Amino acid sequence: MLLKTTTAIAITSSSPTLLSSILKSPSCPFPKLPLVKPFNSPRTLKTSTIQMNWLNKLGFGANASTDSAVDSFSSSIAQGPDDDVPAPGQHFAQFGAGCFWGVELAYQRVPGVTKTEVGYTQGYLHNPSYNDICSGTTNHSEVVRVQYDPKDCSFDTLLDLFWSRHDPTTPNRQGNDVGSQYRSGIYFYSPEQEKAALESKDRQQKILNREIVTEILPAKKFYRAEEYHQQYLSKGGRFGSGQSAEKGCNDPIRCYG
Repeated sequence: MLLKTTTAIAITSSSPTLLSSILKSPSCPFPKLPLVKPFNSPRTLKTSTIQMNWLNKLGFGANASTDSAVDSFSSSIAQGPDDDVPAPGQHFAQFGAGCFWGVELAYQRVPGVTKTEVGYTQGYLHNPSYNDICSGTTNHSEVVRVQYDPKDCSFDTLLDLFWSRHDPTTPNRQGNDVGSQYRSGIYFYSPEQEKAALESKDRQQKILNREIVTEILPAKKFYRAEEYHQQYLSKGGRFGSGQSAEKGCNDPIRCYG
């Protein structure tokens, strides 16, 4: 039993007062999960959302009876391929290298890159929100989807930037950003991209003296992040001072603006 009492208590969505008192009790059996973003980050997560996710998983949510069917349907979509189509003559690539703000700006500056978008992928929830992926329960990764013209920009050029922008040896972490959504990953759209990514990883491994933990997997459905995340740093960041996205720009990138 979850609750050590002498009387069995049925907890349902129709008993919010009882549920609230249990959550506030020192002996509450539900985990009090920490925020996954550091306190000095402008992006925050509501702990109540996380707590309710745990309640739903334990069968106490209002829709607990249909969770299994919904989860199965949601997962089948989220785990499907990216069915978006790049512009004619263009290719897609996806990279996860920590917080997607700074990574996107770096790719915006690459000649031959014609479009960038930040979003979520590789998870099990259809149409996730930022709060969803920060809960640590959906397995999504923060990524930048890059559209590039192969005549002007090679995939190897994108890979070189990927390795230079983050530490690929720290699992589920980049600097102060901790969580599975910050894991290192290359998500390929073709056998040629897969081969290039694996060869690139081998070359990088010889340079570093720690094991690379970067995952190299087929690209899955891409969920575009909320609009305020798109081109966040070039639009001003948290301080309202936009950073240059000009092609070839080498200015240092202030990761949070």
